[in-house]
This record gives sequence, structure tokens and C-alpha cells, in this order.
Amino acid sequence: MTRIVVIDNHGQFTHLEHRTLRDIGVDVEIRDNTTPPEDIDADGLVLSGGPDMDRVGNCAEYLDLDIPVFGICLGMQFIASELGGTVGAGDYGGYADVDVDILDGGDPLVGSLAPKTRVWASHADEVKEVPEGFARTATSDVCDVEAMSDTDRDLYGVQWHPEVAHTERGEEVFHNFVAVCE
Repeated sequence: MTRIVVIDNHGQFTHLEHRTLRDIGVDVEIRDNTTPPEDIDADGLVLSGGPDMDRVGNCAEYLDLDIPVFGICLGMQFIASELGGTVGAGDYGGYADVDVDILDGGDPLVGSLAPKTRVWASHADEVKEVPEGFARTATSDVCDVEAMSDTDRDLYGVQWHPEVAHTERGEEVFHNFVAVCE
């Protein structure tokens, strides 16, 4: 059975990420972001959202574990920032329904979604420029980088929250990540 660890970056939806993974039959646990990397025993990691980039604990070290990583909201922003991309304030701020355009139908994380998919996202901060090696895999009228991936390193991220009911086919995104981890 695939084992996923959700890294808690003190976001409001961390437990929903855990529950979604558990409900689709994954062996999953939540670990605090101060957990030493050597104590992470998993086939993949989810870096949860959270309130700010200054409270991400050991997340930089988790990127060196050589397992797939899926960043959600702040988790994606952290991956981008840590690996040389740019993160900045969004033009539209808080939570809202957003129609995203899937750009890469072959992307393992979001490629199976409808070409236009409705999601629930926060744009207080967002990725402005993806790091080297990453492809922009979804965009919207609100945010240029709604999703990104580096398939060579199995690093993925979405600006939106696939774990909430407001996001269409959100569970499918988690299924897709589990498939990457198998």
C-alpha cells in the first residue's frame, strides 16, 4: 500500500488533505513540519498550505528525500521559492471559485482534468515565475501559474485546494499523485 505523509504547515485544510487520502485507501499520516527528514518514511509527501512562508520548518530538507512531493497553495509557493522561482502578492487576494485552464494534458498530476476546471483557490500570494525545470501546467484569468510540475524530479504543485468540496474533481488530483508515488 502506498504511504503518503502530509506535512502540516499550519493551514486550515491539512486535515482535509489527510482525510481525502485516507478515504481513497492510502496509508497516510500528518507530521509537523519540524519532523526531522530522517523520520519521514513515505512513498510521497504532500506539503500543505499554511499562513506564511516563515513557518515552513524543515520543508527545504524534505525536497531532498528523493520521493515525489505535491505542494498545495503555500506548499507550491514554497517549492517555487526554494528552487529559484518567484513568489509574490496576488492581484485578487482571498479565497474564491476560479476557472483554471489545464495546459498540459499529459501532466501526471492535472492532465486528466477537464480543459477548464472550477477550483477553490486563494491568491493572497502566488507563484509568479516557475523554477528552472518546471512547466506551468494550469493557468487562469486570476493567476498565471495555477499549477506547475517538474516530472523529472517528481515535484508538483497547485495553487488551489483539491481537498475541498468546492473544487471539481479534486479527489482525482490526489489519485493522480498517488499513482506517481506507486
